[in-house]
Formats: sequence, structure tokens, C-alpha cells
Amino acid sequence: MNRLSFNFIFYFQLLLWPALLYGQIPPGYYDPAAGLSGTPLQSALHDIIDNHTVRSYSQLWTDFQSTDAKSNGKVWDIYSDVPGGTPPYEYTFGGDQCGTYSQEGDCYNREHTFPKSWFGGEVSPMYSDLFQVMPADGFVNSQRSNYPYGEVGSYTWISQNGSKLGSCIYPGYSGTVFEPIDEYKGDVARNYFYMATRYYGEDGSWPGSDMVDGSQLKEWAKNMLVEWSNNDPVSQKEIDRNNAIYNLQNNRNPFIDHPEYIGLIWGDGLATEPAYQATDFAAQNITLTWTDATGTYLPDAYLIRMSDSGFDAIAIPVDGISVSDDFWNLNVNYGVENCMFDNLEPNTTYYFKIFGYSGSGTSIDYKTDGNIMQVSITTSN
Repeated sequence: MNRLSFNFIFYFQLLLWPALLYGQIPPGYYDPAAGLSGTPLQSALHDIIDNHTVRSYSQLWTDFQSTDAKSNGKVWDIYSDVPGGTPPYEYTFGGDQCGTYSQEGDCYNREHTFPKSWFGGEVSPMYSDLFQVMPADGFVNSQRSNYPYGEVGSYTWISQNGSKLGSCIYPGYSGTVFEPIDEYKGDVARNYFYMATRYYGEDGSWPGSDMVDGSQLKEWAKNMLVEWSNNDPVSQKEIDRNNAIYNLQNNRNPFIDHPEYIGLIWGDGLATEPAYQATDFAAQNITLTWTDATGTYLPDAYLIRMSDSGFDAIAIPVDGISVSDDFWNLNVNYGVENCMFDNLEPNTTYYFKIFGYSGSGTSIDYKTDGNIMQVSITTSN
């Protein structure tokens, strides 16, 4: 009996948000981190993003125009911005640089979200690393000082957009902390995970603080920032900022590109399961098509499983156990546009199911509930 080979082309109808999230990551950029978790993953990511192009501190004024501009061209200051509302004041690039200030709204300066005193002062490359230096109101920045971030109960000072200074109520620390508004807590958290990874093993002389040992987060801070990142997922602002900084520094924040890395390094081991299944999975002649999953916690890839005896014969994949490519199974990365099942029998009906997943190896987490899409197709003679 002759065996036929069919090309099954998978067309991904990418929506704008995932295209922006993944489209500007250089091909193979994170390949050295594949299948890793814990310290080995952190070390591999460090090797990917270290030795970045160092910007001078004075260049940051101009850099902010590409990394931190609102749609109206004004400065995007997370300490004064009111998402969905009207900010109390806005700054114009260049003309409103600090300078002196005596109150909110006077001018903006360069805020080290990871205070410079924690790594020893005006030391390169940390001092001008754009992933942790952001434009901010000068007066609010002075109130934040070099206090850790935290969660405030009764505040001693509050900014016009609701950022607070006061005693920490998060378990494990009770000192004075600064709390940004909820909409920017994830941004700050992913800045710190970047710092802990970019300067992993390079921080032996850093003074540290009540929040960090060198570049590494203390337990209470790690727990809090994992929560902040989970509760405030990656935004379009961060995606755009990550891409803009890559154009300047030639490195990326892995925890914006792949927020599941946070759980793999500092969490419970499994990546966050995708929130939704793929849809519109259908066979058209010898072509399989679907619309990618959208929403929060997008999959890293899909597992396509095939059977020649019915949908019920297709086994549900198990979390923590990856499936290798073979005659019956194919793994397809998010955004890849073609794939081949070959050496199929003629005049035979084949059945397919598609499962989204995050992570890899023992950290792999499949989406196995919801509406699992399936389709069948019969090969010709």
C-alpha cells in the first residue's frame, strides 16, 4: 500500500496584542533558557541579557522620549498618572526637566526604582540601566527617597495619584515603605526581577537594603512582588517600553516577554496555566487553521495530538510531563505558521485536538479544561 505525505499548514491569525508581545523578540533569543527552572534558569537568562549597551546618565533625558511617552506625547510618570482618568499634572519632555522643585507638578527627574544607594551609588552600568530608571515627578521621587517598595496601612504622606509613604503591613517587614498605585505594581515588580537576573553573580559588593541582599530579593519582598506581578499583568505600556529599551540597550526584560519565568524561578515550579483555549480549529482540505488564544496568560506553544481511531482515543496531556514530537504529536510554538504530519495512510480519517501550554519540561502546564477544539479530516486515495 502506498503511503502519502500531506503538509498541514497552521495559519495563526495573530491579534495586535500578542503580535506586539512576541513579534519583536529576536528569533532564538531565549533558546538557552528552554526547559530550565530555578537558579539554572535565572543564570541562563543572566547570560542572555548581560553585557548590554550602556547609556550615559545624561542620555536618559532623550531616551525617555522613546521609552516613556504617552500617546499624547507627554511624559509617562507612574507616580502621577491616573489610568483611565485625568492626571493632576503632565510634563513636556525637555522643558520640564528638574531643576529645583518644592511641590508636586514642578518638574520630572530620573527615578531609580532600584535606589542607587543599594548598589553603591553612581556605578555603571546599574546607574543608567533603563529597565529600572524611569521618569518621575521630582517631589514624589524625593518622598520615595531610597525606601523599599511595600504595602502601606496608615500613610504619612500620599501623592496626588494615590502613591503612599508609610509603615509596611506586608508580612515580614514593618519599616517605612513606598507603595505605588495598583496599576503600576506589576511594572515595578518586573523591574526588580530584571535587576535580580541581569546582575545575578555581579552584586558581591552591593550594600543592599532591607528589601534586597545585593541584587537578590529578600523573602518578604520576593513574596510580595510575585503577588504584585500576578495581580497586575504585563501591560501594553511595558511591552512598548521593553521594545524601545531593546533598541537602545540591546537587551530585554525576560519577565515582560515571558512572565511565566517568574514562577519558574521564584514561584512553585509550574508556569501559570493559559487562561483560554484556542478557537476556530478547523480542517480545510489539507489545512488546519485556528485563531490563537487571547487574554491573560497566553500559551507559549500548542500540543497537537492525532489519532486514527476517534477523538476519545486522544489522551489528555498531564502537567509536568512534556510530550515529544512523533508521528502522533507535534509541538507548535505560539506564532509559527506551518507544520507537517507526514507518512499518513490514504483514505483514512484522522482526528486532532489542540492543547495550549506554558513552560516546558517538568514545569509544563497544559490547558486541559474549557472548550478543547477538535477536528477530523479524511485523506484521499
